[in-house]
Amino acid sequence: MWEQTLIAGIQNPSRDDQSLRIAGLLAAFGGSIIFSLFLAGATHNLPSIWTANAVVIAGLLTLKGNARWIMLALVGFTHVAIELIAGVRVSFILLVVPQDLIQNVLIALGLERLGLTNHMRSPWGLARMTAVASVMVIVFSTITTVSLALMHGKPMWSGWADWIPPNVLGLFLAMPTTIMLMDRRHKPLFPASAWQLTMLTTLVVVSAVAIFTWDPGLQALLFAPAMLAVFRGGPRAAAILVIASLAASIPAVLHRVGIDRDLALTPLRHAVIFHVMLFAVCLTAAMILERQKRLQALMARGRDAARDAQTSAQAANKAKSEFLATISHEIRTPLNSILGFAGLVAADPGLSPDSRRRLDLIERAGRSLVEIVNDLLDFSKLEAGRMELDPEPLAPAVVLRDAMAIAAPAAEAKTLALRVEIEGDDKQALFLLDETRLRQVLLNLLSNAIKFTRDGHVTARLELSERRLRFEVSDTGIGIAPDVQARLFQRFTQADSSISRGYGGTGLGLAISKALVTRMGGEIGVVSAPGRGSCFWVELPAHPAQPTPRLDAAAPKPCDTRGARVLLVDDHHVNRELGCALLTLGGHEVITAEDGASAVSLLRDQDFDLVLMDVHMPVMDGLAATNAIRAMGGTKARVPILALSADVMPEQVARCVAAGMDGHLAKPIVRDALLAAVARFTAPSEQDLARSASSNL
Repeated sequence: MWEQTLIAGIQNPSRDDQSLRIAGLLAAFGGSIIFSLFLAGATHNLPSIWTANAVVIAGLLTLKGNARWIMLALVGFTHVAIELIAGVRVSFILLVVPQDLIQNVLIALGLERLGLTNHMRSPWGLARMTAVASVMVIVFSTITTVSLALMHGKPMWSGWADWIPPNVLGLFLAMPTTIMLMDRRHKPLFPASAWQLTMLTTLVVVSAVAIFTWDPGLQALLFAPAMLAVFRGGPRAAAILVIASLAASIPAVLHRVGIDRDLALTPLRHAVIFHVMLFAVCLTAAMILERQKRLQALMARGRDAARDAQTSAQAANKAKSEFLATISHEIRTPLNSILGFAGLVAADPGLSPDSRRRLDLIERAGRSLVEIVNDLLDFSKLEAGRMELDPEPLAPAVVLRDAMAIAAPAAEAKTLALRVEIEGDDKQALFLLDETRLRQVLLNLLSNAIKFTRDGHVTARLELSERRLRFEVSDTGIGIAPDVQARLFQRFTQADSSISRGYGGTGLGLAISKALVTRMGGEIGVVSAPGRGSCFWVELPAHPAQPTPRLDAAAPKPCDTRGARVLLVDDHHVNRELGCALLTLGGHEVITAEDGASAVSLLRDQDFDLVLMDVHMPVMDGLAATNAIRAMGGTKARVPILALSADVMPEQVARCVAAGMDGHLAKPIVRDALLAAVARFTAPSEQDLARSASSNL
């Protein structure tokens, strides 16, 4: 039938698509007319079903541009030719063919103007479009039948009942089927294989012939193979097989009842109506199933896209971490020299006041840059969820006083008064808190208060209660406008651009403080007004704790006043010179090496109390050198090794410890921290002290 020709016309992708579609539609149109005229109409003079107009309407809805009008002209020519061959009167042809063409164009344009073609790929959209088109067919077919009746001198409605049902039933069957076959989104054309479709088609046709030949009451049995076609072949297969069943059932009905008009008309229409209902049920089920498959495919693609996005985000986060680590290392390395040598020169008693002031400016600028780098690293760790808290029993009042003591020099430089107020019954009560992170938050608030206050005072207040700890840092500074306060704790945010120009900073400090306070289960906020100062407050849940003895809480060890013999390993000669100067001033003997291989060689031949090891070095890096030292055996394998590196990210410190190092010192070097670490790792052990005491007896 016409559907097979249409399939052949649209399956070959190697030729011009529009031409193939026109050819397929033309063949389908011609097959429809031949089937209707010769099998059911002209041969037996029995109206049954007319699908030709539905094919044309579907073609007009799916073709684009000039292809529509080319198809329409070829359809008109084909229609006239077939009617002439069938022996139809010329007067009838001249009246009906133009009316059919005009009717089809008007219906297609009407459906487009109503916007019904936008959703014709969904079951309900296709159903609405078919229903509206059927109403239009009734209207235009009525005009045609009335014209024919008046032309032949018959009553106006004499041919209406014979003309309208075949056209409407044909529309319900052929238009949705043709639209689906012309829809290029369905790839492959049929989900089932060729042999499966052949078997399904054979089963449906044989069942239809058998049922409508012997007992039409069993026609409900056709739902079984038709629904099987739905599940195996999709909407297109269901449509083709239902129409194939109709094509086979009409001859079967005529064979059973004969060709007498009065006897055959009712069974034929019953068969057609049954197939329309069968088609509607199967098509709806098939399109719903196909939609579910498309949704499942979309969900699968969505999961794949989400997985790809997650992979990309992880790669981007890794790249960002690597970038920050590299930038931090590259900035800290020169800062180590700038701050270190500035401190050494500032210790010269013969330095002039102007030179000392300039060195102080250099050191302050360097420390500010270190703070910026630290803020960026902290924020990166917070964003990545790698900031871990280490709560321990401590007194909040002690932490607050320590933070005030650290901030005091900056306040004294601006002649600002610092005040501490602690309210509560037990001012030395212990609570579970992360000392490092709490001090970081308080120092940030104090630093901001001092920075933005020209004169007056800065007050730090602590309120202790059973449920909460409230810290407040208030100042008499410039204050903050209400519209700025809402975004003050966002990253890279300051009151306005003049703030960063006049006072410096990245705008990350408060964002980091908020993130840390949130991680500790608390809240942070501000009360301020322009020109009236600011009050930043932090509230933390109170978790009372009992003091726990420290492992190192034993009696202090006697101090060993002798200098340690230190091996300093660094590939930068400036860092070696600086480290050597700081350690020598601290009373230690220093031997230097420029790479890990030289360090391993020196350690084999000489004894050292401590190794200060850089990480990134040529020939052999610090991690490989540490592994080689730990593999030596004996006392040399147990020599303390400290990483002295600009690598400060948590994973970088963890790699140093995993390689066998005993600790980590970050660059830029802080002199007091360096000397304290050397003293701690070179102090005599309990066994050494015992042996020394016994030898003195």
